Amino acid sequence: MRMTLTTLGIAALALSLSAHTTKAETAYPWCAEYSDGEGQRNCGFATAEQCRAAISGNGGYCLENPAYRAQAAARETTGSSHSSRTRR
Repeated sequence: MRMTLTTLGIAALALSLSAHTTKAETAYPWCAEYSDGEGQRNCGFATAEQCRAAISGNGGYCLENPAYRAQAAARETTGSSHSSRTRR
């Protein structure tokens, strides 16, 4: 019984640690939202051009990564007012 509780405790800890946002998801400012019907999103693009190249032929659109924290500070200092979505 003690072994079962220990195993369950370790499994619960492992699941709780894997549930947080990973660093890779917040490291890049652009995401590709694919129009495959499943809502697939890839937030691994440093530029909008990289994102557009990734969706080319696949369908979908690019948007600024909502989890990317540096983007808000940069927007305030530059006063940029461009659209956060780029359709293709």
